[in-house]
Amino acid sequence: MNHPDYSAPQRTLWQDLLQPAVIVGALGYFVDIYDLTLFMTIRKESLMGLGLGHLISGAAWYQDLLSWQMMGMLIGGILFGILGDRMGRLTTLFGSILLYSVANIANGFVHSFEAYATWRFIAGLGLAGELGGCIALVSETLSKERRGYGTAVVATVGVFGAVVAGYMAEHVGDIGRVVGGLFGAPIEGWRMSYFIGGSLGLMLLALRVGVRESGMYKHACDYAHEGAVPRGNFFALFSSRDRFLRYLRCILIGLPTWYMIGILVQRASTIFAPGSGIQGEAIKDNWSVAAFYLGLTFGDLASGVTSQLLRSRKKVVLGFLLFSLVCVGFYLFGANGWSSDAYYRLIFLMGFGMGYWALFVTIAAEQFGTNLRATVATTVPNFARGSLVPLTAFFTFLAMPLSAARVTPPIAGAILGFVCFGAAFVALATMEETFGKNLDYQEKK
Repeated sequence: MNHPDYSAPQRTLWQDLLQPAVIVGALGYFVDIYDLTLFMTIRKESLMGLGLGHLISGAAWYQDLLSWQMMGMLIGGILFGILGDRMGRLTTLFGSILLYSVANIANGFVHSFEAYATWRFIAGLGLAGELGGCIALVSETLSKERRGYGTAVVATVGVFGAVVAGYMAEHVGDIGRVVGGLFGAPIEGWRMSYFIGGSLGLMLLALRVGVRESGMYKHACDYAHEGAVPRGNFFALFSSRDRFLRYLRCILIGLPTWYMIGILVQRASTIFAPGSGIQGEAIKDNWSVAAFYLGLTFGDLASGVTSQLLRSRKKVVLGFLLFSLVCVGFYLFGANGWSSDAYYRLIFLMGFGMGYWALFVTIAAEQFGTNLRATVATTVPNFARGSLVPLTAFFTFLAMPLSAARVTPPIAGAILGFVCFGAAFVALATMEETFGKNLDYQEKK
């Protein structure tokens, strides 16, 4: 069968990368990451401002607001994934942006733990849909020879949102005082951060004009294949042993990513840096997150370009996993007595090692047919993010003061790292190489 060409191969590479789908996808992911990491950068400040300082360290998993956000992302990943395959990539993309933008503005008005947790959960629902819808759209819009460059651009621009979030957390207090002065009372910096993040998302919706739905998706809708799995059938991923194993491998190679950011980096200032006797200024959460995502910005660009040059996804992911493993070892056991600047540089390198994140989502999209692609591309990264919930519970059980196990935080971190990296290496070894794979096909029943 001859498949229609949706990617206009006569375009130059730069023309492909500057088309609306890639630009809006990149900016959408920028706002997505800004909002996703915003809580981590203002966690201390917001909890202290609400009189919840006792939850900063040692809180049970159900009192961990990031866990509530991640649970929202687990559910939202399934919801928006199904919508992406049934109603279109653009519906998913812009619906998710609207939901998390409204939720983040609402977060700026909370005054209790219950309200805070509720809106972080709702924000998680919305944040779940952006990346998967974007990767599916870009992968189906660009040619198979160039889609790796497109997803690399989306990721590189997108993850820089975390760097901006870290910077804004340091300086947004001045903005809050100026804006609040217009209304008779200053606005706390952490609340202003949420207002800015939500407003950026709402402004982004104005750019939806000019972005077209994936031609490959429209073709799949117009010409339903006999015996194909219905579009967006989430449970079809579990009805076939082959599909389930492909799906599971995609999730497992992403486990180390949120282990690093959610367990190690999020606790840098409260647990790991003090335990290592870091010299100089105290480690700050906003700068730790910013350093990590600045490294991730360069890592995503490097992994995307390298995979195109080597014509392989698996080799590049393997290299980044090995690099990350070495960095984690230094973080847990080799940073004793380091200066704060050296510690931030190590966190930057850990972020660089996580730079296979967009490649990991691209691999997931390339593993499945058009009728399940958005479901997979949206749920896989959110299940990887959602793994933070059990990882946090396990870490709390192992290392927190009231736990039964009472092992040191580095040992607890090493145990979790062994599980996450071990699972990723096994999954990668048994995974299909998907570079240059034709994506215009549908999954069969």
